Amino acid sequence: MNNDPLIIAGKTYNSRLLTGSGKYKDLQETQEATEASGAEIVTVAIRRTNIGQNADEPNLLDVLPPDKYTILPNTAGCYTAADAVRTCRMARELLDGHDLVKLEVLGDEKTLFPDIIGTLEAAEILVKDGFKVMVYTNDDPIIAKRLEELGCVAVMPLAAPIGSGLGIRNPYNILTIVENANVPILVDAGVGTASDAAIAMELGCDGILMNTAIAAAQNPVLMASAMKKAVEAGREAFLAGRMPRKRFASASSPIDGTFF
Repeated sequence: MNNDPLIIAGKTYNSRLLTGSGKYKDLQETQEATEASGAEIVTVAIRRTNIGQNADEPNLLDVLPPDKYTILPNTAGCYTAADAVRTCRMARELLDGHDLVKLEVLGDEKTLFPDIIGTLEAAEILVKDGFKVMVYTNDDPIIAKRLEELGCVAVMPLAAPIGSGLGIRNPYNILTIVENANVPILVDAGVGTASDAAIAMELGCDGILMNTAIAAAQNPVLMASAMKKAVEAGREAFLAGRMPRKRFASASSPIDGTFF
């Protein structure tokens, strides 16, 4: 039994890796990669993915059933607070009252950086409307704390632009966000490979959400397996506490106390 669970909105999860459901070549690959990742929470872009809106199209929920996974509707593609709120309400209807959502309000089509003003506005509305909001934001510690204070159940700062695979660009910002937080902090966006995931977890993040890093790999299923291991290793390293960095060498087998 996992004695170091991730707890979001009062629910316990064994996996600290959350995955997306887009960008795969087909639903079979989506299913296989998700299974290999060990993820228990899977994000779904409501504006782009069929989860029952179109009865004559393949349904994502056939391969990622809600009785096996926590489906996390997200507002990807929304550029205003009003669109994001409307999308979350639609998701709640489609998923029979499901209230856990991932909020993102984008400000720029090229970088997909968040519109922070719109994000704050939408978060306040959704929290008051009874949603449990996991929120995508930039790596600004002040904004991250403000979103927590508004009532978001998890804050999800970017490590680098969405889909860029650039890794953790501002580790000290992420570290500050983690140190100031009383809710789970999950890196969202920018992870490119397993070492990036491990670094994020070593900083003390509670989890990582990724999609492109897995789906755009040459072998998505194998990369999903690698990411699972990296998240687990990074978490263990954080809990273990790394050795201090030193400028000079320190012998593994010191000569003090030897017989010659």
